[in-house]
Amino acid sequence: MKCNLCPRNCNVDRSKSIGYCGAPEEMVIARYSRHMWEEPIISGKFGSGTIFFSYCNMKCCFCQNYMISELHKGRSVSVEEFSDICIDLQNNGVHNINLVTPTMYVYKIIEGLNISKERGLNIPVIYNTSSYENVDTIRLLDGYIDIYLPDLKYYDDSIALKYSNCNDYFKYASLAIEEMVKQVGKIVMDNGMLKRGVIVRHMIMPNNIEDSKRIIKYLYDKYHDDIIISIMNQYTPVRECKYRELNRRVSDDEYDEVINYAYDLGVRRAFIQDGDSQDCSFIPDFDKFRVLDGD
Repeated sequence: MKCNLCPRNCNVDRSKSIGYCGAPEEMVIARYSRHMWEEPIISGKFGSGTIFFSYCNMKCCFCQNYMISELHKGRSVSVEEFSDICIDLQNNGVHNINLVTPTMYVYKIIEGLNISKERGLNIPVIYNTSSYENVDTIRLLDGYIDIYLPDLKYYDDSIALKYSNCNDYFKYASLAIEEMVKQVGKIVMDNGMLKRGVIVRHMIMPNNIEDSKRIIKYLYDKYHDDIIISIMNQYTPVRECKYRELNRRVSDDEYDEVINYAYDLGVRRAFIQDGDSQDCSFIPDFDKFRVLDGD
């Protein structure tokens, strides 16, 4: 099968060659764990069952998880092993299964989720993505995903081209998010935990607060309170970047300006972060494959 899962549209048979993302046909997973640092309605008391997939179709120059997106740390797993991981996480009491950067493996993930559901998987499944997806890819997931956790990184395509080598990011990301909202509908909560719905994440970048404002205005004008907006200040330079403006963290003044703009716009259903999130300790240790109780 030729791979056109994302807008790179490489049209390659990944069993024989690789496309832009570099990913092979089989799933490659870097780590699975109980993760306590997602939004509170995702992590809750017992954590989100995160599965970090290796490789990435974005390859942002500032990637905080470059150990897996670019250096490809991880191991190949079969769909049966993926199912084992899902069941292991559920058996350890996590609130949900959180598929992180899963785009390249959608076909295998669907196979694995079918097996997992036959084995009793019954907690929500989250699709945690950069949103640089073809709409047809998101349509394949209808009925498999309960919660979508997409980024909306850029409004201005010149910024997307500069940092992520794609001059059509907003077009594809906005259409993908529209399909996600269509599939899962409005926010559904149960005992303080998100059971169904869409949280759109936007991470503010240094020197780019005007683009952040445009993103928040777009999301609020289009979806109002049907989604939750997560406005993030956690950008952390983890290595020297060729763009000097990215070699620092977001200032308190920059973050406060965006938050105040969102509030004045009318945004109330949102998550914000404090300065503690700008810490490299929040970046997972990809030297450990399984991180659950007792590990």
